[in-house]
Amino acid sequence: MVHPVRGSVEVTERQRAFRRDVRELCSGFDDAYWRERAAAGEYPHEFVDALADAGLLGLLVPEEYGGAGRSTVEAVIMMEEIAANGGGFGAAQAVHGGLYNSVPLVKYADPETKAELLPKVAAGEVSIQALGLTEPAAGSESTAIRTTATREGDEYVVDGRKLWTSRVDVSDYLLLVARTTPREDVEKPTRGLSLLLVDLEDAEGQGALTMEPIAKTAGEFVTSFELAFDGLRIPVDDLVGTADEGFYHVLDGLNEERLVVAAECVGLGELAVERGAAYAREREVFGRPIGTNQAVQHPLAAAHARVQAAREFTYASARMADELPRRELGARANTAKYLAAEACFDAADAAVQAHGGRGVAREFDVERYLREARLTRLVPVTQQLALNYVAETVLDLPRSY
Repeated sequence: MVHPVRGSVEVTERQRAFRRDVRELCSGFDDAYWRERAAAGEYPHEFVDALADAGLLGLLVPEEYGGAGRSTVEAVIMMEEIAANGGGFGAAQAVHGGLYNSVPLVKYADPETKAELLPKVAAGEVSIQALGLTEPAAGSESTAIRTTATREGDEYVVDGRKLWTSRVDVSDYLLLVARTTPREDVEKPTRGLSLLLVDLEDAEGQGALTMEPIAKTAGEFVTSFELAFDGLRIPVDDLVGTADEGFYHVLDGLNEERLVVAAECVGLGELAVERGAAYAREREVFGRPIGTNQAVQHPLAAAHARVQAAREFTYASARMADELPRRELGARANTAKYLAAEACFDAADAAVQAHGGRGVAREFDVERYLREARLTRLVPVTQQLALNYVAETVLDLPRSY
């Protein structure tokens, strides 16, 4: 079945078949499933296990390590479908980290680490869903992080704090960005940062890691934490890539990740429009469906147009991901994320308005879509920072930050 507000933008039959497969898997988890998980604030273990059984958690892991070896386009397809088929942005975020945290390992980990971990990641036996980057004092200024990893012999000793680190409770490992060379000792603030692989069970066993969950109003499926590291010892062999180059290792995957986040926003927007239109067709007031009224029709139709425009741009950019230089791809990825986040917020707002008072009732789900849509304007990069990048790289305006 083709969804009423969604068409096909794929260019190959294999991609169309892949979309059908993901959609069929998602159809096994109905609205009640997501509603119950949201109400309980529970991670959707059954859904993630189903993705693992289907080999989808290893989507970006090369075939030589047991993964699917797919491209950014398939990642975009998968995450759009997850969001659009009832789970929303929250469901997509429940698996998003594992999808993209494998990328630095594929590109930069040593052969032994790849051979040991990647097949287990692809099989769903090992979870690397968490990335420790954001800090209380740094926020979006990632180069200002204060967590340090000081080398002592064959170990790094880590001290510091991280904020908004999600999915730590469902991960076996954490990818941690820490400063290994003081900022004052490097030519550029982007230098001197390293990427480390943290065995979370070992960290807790050392008594060197404490985790405090953060109460929040969106993204109920995923728990976010504030982490504190106090003398955590990590073997030097668990350095991912080159010491002091970790910031660039993380950057290599961010453009593709932002395209995938844009697809998640598109999926949420499509879901919201579908639910708003369905309610408008069925709900009768003054003897006729409320969808007869242009005051209800037009916001939903306008939202649909914006979501589909963002969708086309996102897919066009995803198809170029392997061809464009980093700077140009970055401009397209930030544009896609900006457009899709704005579009999905308008869609969710229109869906709530179409439901009237029922728009804030949990049983109709659209209130969750609106909270999630607001979150998309903040993560993984704020709308303002996305515009900063476009202004500087495309419009050749002076750097503003």
